[in-house]
Amino acid sequence: MIRHIVMFRLPETFLNEDKKDVIQKVKSELEQLPEKIDEIVSYEVGINFVESPRAFDLILISSFESEEKLNIYRDHPEHQKVVSIIKELKLESAVVDYKI
Repeated sequence: MIRHIVMFRLPETFLNEDKKDVIQKVKSELEQLPEKIDEIVSYEVGINFVESPRAFDLILISSFESEEKLNIYRDHPEHQKVVSIIKELKLESAVVDYKI
């Protein structure tokens, strides 16, 4: 089993209200993926509520049966649509993939 974790941070150029809307939009887009991609075993998306300069704004925690299934997910057209949105918004991200 593979755990895939991604944390996202919006650029500081977003105003607080805009930031909340953007975070919610990205969360909604991510939450639709399990219905569209069969390789996902588990999928959780959360919004950070603690203000800190070190904090990220959004986290994705997902599980896959194998590295092969994770790669299928990464390359899936529906996932790539969300990746395009994230890139367009210039979100910073940090990723960790590990075996469980």
